[in-house]
Amino acid sequence: MPTLDARRKANRRTGSQTPAHPVASGTTLGSGADPGIGQKLHDVVVVGSFAGQGGRDRVEIQLDELEELARTLGTRVVERSSIPVREPHPATFFRSGAVEALTARLAELGGPAVLVNDQLSPRQQRNLQEAWEVPVLDRTEVILAIFARRAVTAEGKIQVEMAQLEHLLPRLAGGWTHLERQRGGVGLRGGPGETQIEVDRRLIRQRISKLRRRLELLERQRRTRRQARSDVPLAACALVGYTNAGKSTLLNRLTNSEVLADNLLFATLDPTSRLLNLSSGRRVILTDTVGFIQALPTELVEAFAATLEEVRQAHLLVLVVDVCHPECDAQLQTVLDTLAEMGCDQPTLLVANKIDRLEPEALEEAVGRLETTAKCRALRVSAKTGTGLRDLRTALDALAGRAVRETRTNVPTPAPAETPTDDDEGWVAS
Repeated sequence: MPTLDARRKANRRTGSQTPAHPVASGTTLGSGADPGIGQKLHDVVVVGSFAGQGGRDRVEIQLDELEELARTLGTRVVERSSIPVREPHPATFFRSGAVEALTARLAELGGPAVLVNDQLSPRQQRNLQEAWEVPVLDRTEVILAIFARRAVTAEGKIQVEMAQLEHLLPRLAGGWTHLERQRGGVGLRGGPGETQIEVDRRLIRQRISKLRRRLELLERQRRTRRQARSDVPLAACALVGYTNAGKSTLLNRLTNSEVLADNLLFATLDPTSRLLNLSSGRRVILTDTVGFIQALPTELVEAFAATLEEVRQAHLLVLVVDVCHPECDAQLQTVLDTLAEMGCDQPTLLVANKIDRLEPEALEEAVGRLETTAKCRALRVSAKTGTGLRDLRTALDALAGRAVRETRTNVPTPAPAETPTDDDEGWVAS
């Protein structure tokens, strides 16, 4: 079998194009490690694991989220399964009985792909694919595939490709074990050269280095634009929160914009900034950011460092939570933990969104859990109906006034007497 270098030379002679990803040949056909697998999936089965009776209820909620991820990926979920796992098996994650039972069930369903809610090691993934004879994607690969489909800007595409290649590197093992080492030197003389897998790894590392250099260039450009904005004394506010919490809808409502806002996980990947004019005359730069999610792949956190820098550099944050989600407090804790890891300690407004979807009693209970988790009061808002937006604007106005010093370019008109101007109201978490 010719090496990738030989194939690329042949492509240049025939005029064909090299694929965007330099290596996919070292993975099994239809493997979950294939960067383009997300575009090939149609029907899927979602599988999760739990330990103990209390874990079953939790995994069912997590499988609901995995189903939403599958829907965002454009696939159809034909079945879901929760499997008890006291301790993950080192070879297949699930025990042999569960693997065999699912093998028979997959055959009855016509061989759909499997999405596993847990994170699989390269060895576990390969063994499950061999046993089930279908593509197997763990949670990380599902999220990577969604990001690959939804990336629009050049920066977003580079970030996603780099994350996919970082994830692919350890999963090349075993793809070329049937090949002997290539001979080095001239003709057939000389010592052993590189194996095909070593060639593939080298090409991937070269591609990652090239992408990282391009990303650094784009980040320098982003820093220049950010510096230009900071020269204008306007408060920068970042909308942060769990994915599908309604951040884009809120941005559209507050600024009369038409940013893509869909009932899908990760509908927004690239940060979008709009100017918000407040009633006092102050102006705020409001930025919609990529949503967080539980167990966000480390490859994505590292690749999207430049995008997440928009959150770090903001003067203040608006933390949006989907109050009607059954685990809204757990989602809030995930976001708070992620912000703490990023070193974000800006003044923050907590916003309980989608209040129109809950009855008053259920709303009080959910908001109480959020306020206990965040240790501050929550503003109650419906970005869809507009309820509570006036209170949010008022709180933003007061917070922006303390975040940025007043100059001739942003001196507001006198604020109404009833506008709160201190933290006694308890809205601000810092």
